Amino acid sequence: MTAGSRPTLAVWKFASCDGCQLSLLDCEDELLAVADAVRIVHFNEMSRAKADGPYDISLVEGSVTTAADAERIREVRRTSRRLITIGACATAGGIQALRNFAAEGEYLGAVYAHPEYVSTLRSSTPISAHVPVDLELQGCPIDRGQLLEVITAELTGRRPVLPVHTVCQQCKGRGTVCLLVAEGTPCLGPVTRAGCGALCPSTGRGCFGCFGPSEGAATGPLAERLLDDGMAPVDASRLFATFYAGNPTFGDQAVALSRSDSRADLAEQEEPT
Repeated sequence: MTAGSRPTLAVWKFASCDGCQLSLLDCEDELLAVADAVRIVHFNEMSRAKADGPYDISLVEGSVTTAADAERIREVRRTSRRLITIGACATAGGIQALRNFAAEGEYLGAVYAHPEYVSTLRSSTPISAHVPVDLELQGCPIDRGQLLEVITAELTGRRPVLPVHTVCQQCKGRGTVCLLVAEGTPCLGPVTRAGCGALCPSTGRGCFGCFGPSEGAATGPLAERLLDDGMAPVDASRLFATFYAGNPTFGDQAVALSRSDSRADLAEQEEPT
């Protein structure tokens, strides 16, 4: 296959730490196969080479946090046949979406000596809040195996096979004793999408929700269990308000816990009106 006949791949960075882009570079040997199958025409993390669109596949990392970002993602969408968002920032606003729950400018004043020089939008939002997205790949950072599966599926014209089960099921598969049941360790495994291989529970640490909420995640019962085990509502709230605070499934639960002083308060908030 000649270079000119290969599909073009572009990788774009918005507000993020670059970790998901590095997951592609971490593919090492597999990256050579990817480079043979596509023509990488824009990827600042890897090369200074650039080519104008249109692009067959665009991978987008990061959230939209400035007016310039909002304008730039519209241009990326316009020039991309397929747009795939990768990671928590691009799919849910990322850890920086925590500022969405604070008063406007509250964090700016705490972090920057001269916040008046910082121009930013009121909130950190996922790419899908601004343009149509063809596929979302979860994780903080994403799993390189899942990324390769997505790229392969795009090149062969099929749907990617991605996990929809929970970290809990991964723990059972690898024979890890449930930390939540056996030791009372706070763990988001029952409501978190699989993808990490249940890494943290395998080392005795509860899941932190790095791959976001699983399909149909029932966070309410888990929150009640955490409170029953003696966890303070504010601490339970912080457990949900991390990588995927911008996702309503985790974010709304974090807010509900932050407004409660007890399990009874939480149950009252969850009663239908």
